[in-house]
Amino acid sequence: MTAGEGGTGTIHLFFPMKFLTVTARARVGARLGVCCVAASMGTYVFGALTAQDEVSEVTKAVPMAVQTPQGTTTTQAVVPVLREVRIQARVFDDPPESLPVGVSVLTRQDIERSGAQTVNEALQKLLGVPGRADFYGGGDYALDLRGFGATASNNQVIVVDGVRINEADLGGTRLAGIPIDMVESIEVLRGSGAVPYGEGATGGVILITTRSGRDPSPRAQLATAVGSHGLRDVRAGATVVAGDWSLDAHGARREADNHRAHFRSENDAASAQLQWSNDWLRWGLGTLRDEVDTQLPGALTAAQYRADPTQSTALPGDQARIRNARTTVFAQAELEGWQLGLDAAHRTKELDSEMSNYPYHYDIDADTLSLRAHRESQWGMVRNAMTIGNDHVRWARVVRGGGQVRQHSHGLSMQGDWFLPTDRRVFAGYRQENVARIDDILHTHHPEREQAWELGAAQGLEGGYTVFARVGSSFRLANADEMGYTLANTLLQPQTARDAELGLRWAGSHGRREARIYRSKVQREIGFDPTVPNPQPWNLANLGANVNFDPIVRQGVELDIRHALTSTWTVQAALALRQAEFAQGPHQGRTVPLVARNTLGLGVDWQPMAAHAVHLGAAMVSGQYVDFGNTCTIPGHAVFDLRYRYRTGKVEATLGVDNLFDTRYATQAFQCANGETQGIYPEAGRTLSAGLRVGFW
Repeated sequence: MTAGEGGTGTIHLFFPMKFLTVTARARVGARLGVCCVAASMGTYVFGALTAQDEVSEVTKAVPMAVQTPQGTTTTQAVVPVLREVRIQARVFDDPPESLPVGVSVLTRQDIERSGAQTVNEALQKLLGVPGRADFYGGGDYALDLRGFGATASNNQVIVVDGVRINEADLGGTRLAGIPIDMVESIEVLRGSGAVPYGEGATGGVILITTRSGRDPSPRAQLATAVGSHGLRDVRAGATVVAGDWSLDAHGARREADNHRAHFRSENDAASAQLQWSNDWLRWGLGTLRDEVDTQLPGALTAAQYRADPTQSTALPGDQARIRNARTTVFAQAELEGWQLGLDAAHRTKELDSEMSNYPYHYDIDADTLSLRAHRESQWGMVRNAMTIGNDHVRWARVVRGGGQVRQHSHGLSMQGDWFLPTDRRVFAGYRQENVARIDDILHTHHPEREQAWELGAAQGLEGGYTVFARVGSSFRLANADEMGYTLANTLLQPQTARDAELGLRWAGSHGRREARIYRSKVQREIGFDPTVPNPQPWNLANLGANVNFDPIVRQGVELDIRHALTSTWTVQAALALRQAEFAQGPHQGRTVPLVARNTLGLGVDWQPMAAHAVHLGAAMVSGQYVDFGNTCTIPGHAVFDLRYRYRTGKVEATLGVDNLFDTRYATQAFQCANGETQGIYPEAGRTLSAGLRVGFW
C-alpha cells in the first residue's frame, strides 16, 4: 500500500487459545500527513501520520482453519480484537496503556451502538456519569464527575476541539446542542486538570473531538427519527473535500412535547467548518449555532409527584429561549522542530425566560485565545517532551434591568514528560493564572492570582499492566452569580484542593480494564449554604448565602472495563464508589447534597448476524441527599434501555426502548419540607423510538 491509499496498513496475528485474530489498521491520505491533536490537557502534537494514528473499527470475527493437536483441521470462530483507541488526554496522541493518568474514552462507534442522542446521554449511559436534568426540555444534564453536587458544572472543564466553553456563572455549559453525529470521540479525565486548563478543573475535564476536527474525509448522511411524546428528529451532515480544502457541515432539528404537560420544546443546531492543510500547516474556520425554545412545566411537591408525575404546576406564560453561537479559528504548524498551535473563539449566549410572571434576560459575550508550543528532544536514553501554554479569556454578562459582570483571565502553563528506557514515564507541570472579576452593580473588583502544580509517573509491568500515580493542586474562584449573594462585608476566598490518585491498568487484545483510587481535600469550597444565618434587607428568610465551606474530603474507587467476550458479545462497564463529606464545621460528617455515592453504567452488545445488532444498556445511580441535614433524599434508580439495529449497505434502521421497565424516578430536586423531598423534576417513563439513517459516498 502506498502513501495516500486507504485500506489495510498493518496486520497483527495473535494466537491465544489457538484462535487466530486479525487487526486491520487504516491509514489516512498523504495529503493530510500533518495532523494536530487537540488534547484534553490543552496541548498539541504534530507529525507525519503513520498506520498507527488512525485505526479501523472493531475487528470482525473471521473463521480460521486451526490445526488441532491431533492433526485434524477445524474452523473456529474468532474472539474479536477491540478497536484500538488513541487517547489524547495529555500531551500526546497516546495508546491508553502508556497514560500516566486515568481516562475513559467513548468512540463514535460506542455512541452509535448505544443510540445516545446527546453528549450528556452518552456519558450517562456508557460511563455512568450521574447527571441532573435541566429545566429546558432540550435533553441537557448537569454532569458530575467527582461528587461536587450543585456546583459540579463549575468544578469541571468542557473542551470542544481545543476550545474551553465553560461559562463564568451558574448557568452551566450546554452540551446537548452539539450535533451527536459530528462527535468523533469523548474523553473524560476524572480528577484535576488545573495545570493545562486552570480555574475550575478540580473535578475533571471532558474533551469532545468532532469529526471535522479529526477526520476530514468525504462523506454524507441523512437521519430521521420519531418516537413517544411527539418526538420528531431530523439530522444531516456532509463533508466535501477538494484538494487541500475540506468543508464539513452538520444540522439537526428536534421537536417534542416531552413527558410532562406544558413542556413542549424545539431545538435547532447547525455547524460548519472550513479547513486547509498541507505537509506542515493546517488552519481553519468554524461556526456553530444552537437554539432552544421550550415551555417550563415547574417543580412538583411530593404529593403531586406521587399522584401524577406528568402534570405541570406552571403558569401558561412560563417559557424560555436560549441562543448559543460560537465562531472559531484554529491553526497548527510545524516549524524548525517546534509544533505550534492556536485556538481562538468568540461565543455568545442569550437567555430570555419567564417564570411565575417574572421575566429574566441576560446576554453573555466571551472570547478565548489559547497558544501552545511543543518540542521533543532526546537526552541520551531519555526522551523529553515540553509544552508551554498561554491562555486568555474575556467573559462578560449583561442582565437586562440589572448590571454587568466582567471577567478577565490570563494563564501560563508548562508541562514536561520524560520517557525512560525502563518503560517508565514521569511528568510534572505548573500553572499560574491571574483572574479579575468586575461587578458594575456592586462596584467590586476582585483580582486574584493562583497557582496549580502536578507530579506523576507511570510504570509498565509484565503481562500488559501499567501502574500510575499522580498528586497535584487545583483551584476555583467565585463566579458571577456567587459574588453578590454573600454574608455582609464578606468576600469569598479562592477555593483550593490537594488531589492524589493511584491506578492500575491492563490492556490486551480483547479488552481493557482500569481501576483508580483517589482522594481530594478541598479547602474553602465555594457553594450555597441555605442554613447559614444571613440577615439582609433583601433576604426575607434571613437564611442562606454563598460561603466558603469548611474542608470537604472526596475519595473513592473507579473501575472501567471493556471486553470482547466472544465473536458476538462485547461488554462495557463503568463503576464509581464515591464519598463526599464535610470534614469540619457545622455539617461535619454529613454528605454533600446531590452527590450519589454509587453509580454504574453498563452496556452489552450482541451481534448475532452481520447485519443485526442489539444493545442493552443500564444506568444505575444510588440515592442522594437533597439537604445539608441529610434528611431528605432523591431515591436511587436503575434504568434500562434496549436498542435493535439493522444495517444493509449504507442504510441503517433502528428501534429503541428507553426506560424499558417504566421506572418512575427523578434526577433533580432541591427542597426538603417536613421530612419529605419537594421541588421534584420527574424523568420520562418508558419511551419508544424508531429511526432511519442513510449514508452517501
